[in-house]
Amino acid sequence: MKLTGKRILLVGMARSGIACAALIRSHGAIPVLNDQKKEEAFGHDLDHLRELGCEFRLGEDPVKVLDECDGLIISPGVPIDAPVVKAAKEKNIPMVGELEMAYSLLKGDVLAISGTNGKTTTTTLVGKIFENAGRLTHVAGNIGYPLSSVAMECRKEDVTVVEVSSFQLESIKTFHPHVAALLNITEDHLNRHGTMAEYIRLKQRIFENQTAEDYAVLNMDDAELVKMAPKCKAQVAFFSRTQKVENGAFVEDGKIVWQWKGARRIICDADQILIPGPHNLENALAAAAMTCAMGVPAPVIRHTLMSFTGVEHRIEKVRVFQGVTYINDSKGTNVDSTIKAVQSMKAPTVILLGGYDKHTDFMPLCREMVASGQIAHAVVLGETARQIREQLEEAGYTAITQAYSMEDAVNKARALAVSGGNVLLSPACASFDMFRDYEQRGEVFKQIVHDLK
Repeated sequence: MKLTGKRILLVGMARSGIACAALIRSHGAIPVLNDQKKEEAFGHDLDHLRELGCEFRLGEDPVKVLDECDGLIISPGVPIDAPVVKAAKEKNIPMVGELEMAYSLLKGDVLAISGTNGKTTTTTLVGKIFENAGRLTHVAGNIGYPLSSVAMECRKEDVTVVEVSSFQLESIKTFHPHVAALLNITEDHLNRHGTMAEYIRLKQRIFENQTAEDYAVLNMDDAELVKMAPKCKAQVAFFSRTQKVENGAFVEDGKIVWQWKGARRIICDADQILIPGPHNLENALAAAAMTCAMGVPAPVIRHTLMSFTGVEHRIEKVRVFQGVTYINDSKGTNVDSTIKAVQSMKAPTVILLGGYDKHTDFMPLCREMVASGQIAHAVVLGETARQIREQLEEAGYTAITQAYSMEDAVNKARALAVSGGNVLLSPACASFDMFRDYEQRGEVFKQIVHDLK
């Protein structure tokens, strides 16, 4: 997309949209800012964009504004079938997503990670490995720091590790990571993508522009991902915690091994990984495969795996109060993620469930809660509270309490918890019914827990 002197409509003024506006302005474009919200709703968040000379068209119909512009950039929250996108196609106005725009202006090595779960942990872990290897590293994308911000500052000798969502993959065109990993595929975001087949197709796009010089990293333990391997033009490196792979990372005799074209390297003992749970072993294997493919020395990977403590809002220990451990897993925004959190519990646990409705089937989680034997009680709240209660009861689980706010939920969980047990926030839902995002939800939970007296 040509930028210099062009009026470019940006639709969606969340973090990525704000960063993209500054990026294209620095390349000579005139950003035209649009969002459903009006200017007063942003407070001072957009002040610097006005100083840069951006044009504000907030609260207006973007289809009408489009007629005055030479190009369109959409934020991840704007669906690919939105009216403004359809209008751009009809009028032959160039359109890209924020990720694609930022990538086109990026310098240096790019690695990308997607999947239903584990993206943030693996992205952060890969970034730490490169940092420990002495590379100037940027960690960006869906993780919360826009790729557009990295494109403003990166150099050709830097490395950028990008967490990529299915929303972002809807609108890519040339996005081409040298190493791309797909961690897993389970049901999520069907309210936007409609079917699992479409969700899987979008996830697979992360490999779309790779060549034989690149690496595609896939989970051998996920049958859906194994089927993708023959379609990849890149060299395929598998990872597995349950079986040996010919080329990739796996566990053998309790050790993490990297094997590539007959050569083997021992990384570390699997039980030396600091972050707990079988899902985190998978994340560590994926990170090891990606960084081994890039030539990072095994001692650097070993040191990082043995010292990495995890990410905020993902099975994060908040506080032990009156003998009860409070755990923040607000990043548990879908069923499979919360199942993994449930499997990590080793003591009687009161779980906080519910949130924004993504048209999800909660029955697999309900069955896991019954099977685990560790979930003593469920406190449900949010839009999905009724559905979760009904499906829990259908699964034969009846220890359920309704809450009406996060504070109410924590107080009820506190009364239900036993000394030596846990209170776990792992909603299995997005947060948009009550909070700005999962981060705000987690921060509110932690503040309420720290305020307990």
